[in-house]
Amino acid sequence: MSKDPEPDRNISGGAAGGGAEVSCSGERTDTRGAAVVDRLGDRYWEKTYGGRDAFECLVRTILSQNTSDAASQPAHDALLERYGDSEAPRLTEASNAQRSESRDDGTDLVAALADADQASLAETISGAGLHNQKSARIIDIAQRIRSEYGGEAAFDAFLRGEPAESVRETLLDMTGVGPKTADCVLLFAGGRDGVFPVDTHVHRIYRRLGIAPAGADHERVREILERDVPDQHCGFGHTASIQFGREYCSARKPACLDGPEACPLYDLCDRVGVDPAASEVVDPAEANQ
Repeated sequence: MSKDPEPDRNISGGAAGGGAEVSCSGERTDTRGAAVVDRLGDRYWEKTYGGRDAFECLVRTILSQNTSDAASQPAHDALLERYGDSEAPRLTEASNAQRSESRDDGTDLVAALADADQASLAETISGAGLHNQKSARIIDIAQRIRSEYGGEAAFDAFLRGEPAESVRETLLDMTGVGPKTADCVLLFAGGRDGVFPVDTHVHRIYRRLGIAPAGADHERVREILERDVPDQHCGFGHTASIQFGREYCSARKPACLDGPEACPLYDLCDRVGVDPAASEVVDPAEANQ
């Protein structure tokens, strides 16, 4: 396992890194997807996830939509500073303690955001982009959660206690929550094995590798990865794939353009849409057009 720590910004849903190291040696690698994630685990990290506050994780992921880490992280921090106790402790994967009914300063973030003035919230998160749209979504979701669950603690209990598919369906029914957002909450807050969120990096990488069809949408890529990758590997497969995409398999200039020795996954990759000889790169869906 790499001695380099997991980057602590956004890859695992926020500013605290998160997760507990595990050893997954001896697990099956009988599919190419499993072999890829196994190698990424050797290069980066092997972790289990879970324990983040469910509602805060949901808000954090909404803020990250259609924007960069550098923009969304300060917006998340500003939101907590204004509406919640940003120093309140979070549950860890190892602790099964019941979450308190409120934060250390008595604030329930659901209640605070359900009653928030939209203009003020939009100003607070303006650095994240689409702040008017995102502020409206966050307030709408907070009001729904307060109406249906009462507050943060009850929503946490729902997310951790109900079947994953039921939780996913509920999250997807919320305004502005798509599959990637729902899956990130299931993974980072719920600690669910077998959940492999698909962001733009994951979507690009596994189609470029040839593991998913070149024209597969995000949901099809997710289905393939959750079928082919061992359940315990899915969480760190998601985060390590993001890191691999940033370091090696970027959209415009993947490392393989510099030759086989430049990419640690070269022997496992079909390089769909990449022509190293011509130094040309297109989206995998355009490769055979």
